[in-house]
Amino acid sequence: MNSVQLRSAEKALSVGTWLIVAGAMLYSILTVTPLMRAHTALEWRWTAPILPLVVDAAVVIVVRLDSVLARFGGKGGRWPVVLRWMTGGMTLALNTADSALKGDLVGVAVHAVAPLLLIVTAETGLAYRRALNAAANALEQEQRAERERREQAAREQAQEAAALAREERDHAATLAREQREHEALLVREAAERQERERAEERAAKVEAERVEREADERREREREQAERDREQREHEAAERAENERRAIAQRAAREQAEREERAERERSSLLERGPATEKLPEDEARALVTEAFAASLPVRAAAELCGWSVGWVSSRYSEQRPSASGDLRSA
Repeated sequence: MNSVQLRSAEKALSVGTWLIVAGAMLYSILTVTPLMRAHTALEWRWTAPILPLVVDAAVVIVVRLDSVLARFGGKGGRWPVVLRWMTGGMTLALNTADSALKGDLVGVAVHAVAPLLLIVTAETGLAYRRALNAAANALEQEQRAERERREQAAREQAQEAAALAREERDHAATLAREQREHEALLVREAAERQERERAEERAAKVEAERVEREADERREREREQAERDREQREHEAAERAENERRAIAQRAAREQAEREERAERERSSLLERGPATEKLPEDEARALVTEAFAASLPVRAAAELCGWSVGWVSSRYSEQRPSASGDLRSA
């Protein structure tokens, strides 16, 4: 039997015992209470359930303490046995007394079932618990012995592992010593090779420095020549830019003189027309006002030339100014 089966059996015993105890207590209270009421003074009949309840409480104490003592392998001595049988006998007597006083043997037998079952269950449960405790102790001893065997085997394996580890350490130490000697030889060879390489590097460095100095001198000469060429190009570019600027200024002066001359001619031609004898057609008047505005004629002079009112000509001049401002900004 394993530990799981032991716990299952103990649980089944505990549940069954307490079911029987609870049923017997309830049955005893229901059976004994009428007897106590019949043999108690009228004003104290309300105390009838106390006696069966007290007796059954003693039964509960006996069953509970017996189960605890049995679990730990202890014995309470003879007084627990006396209390167990005394409470059992009291329960049996109280449950069968009413039927016995009436001479009802069947009632005595029927009412004796629950007390007898309670007494036998208490004794049997105690025996079962002691047997289960003995089985649990035996199982524990067997498990303890198995653990000791496993621990002994583990210790032996540990000793073997330690011996094997010592052998491996000795072998590893030998290999490490040989490895160190080999590495020392490699280090010496590497040091000699590095010394040769450093000597070759120093020689190569000296040669590279000489070549670099020559290259620097050549680059410096080329840089100075390039600087002179750049200055020459910048000087020539500045002269060309100055010549272009002078040519643009001269061209702009000529264009300005031509515009002024053209405007003067237009103003002269407009003035030569003389005042209009009548209002010119609107299209012709607008063209005339546009030319007068371009020739910078006063508003009144333009009004006289086209025959329209000063206000109308002023409005046309106002229309011309934004476009003239835009042309100036564009120029």
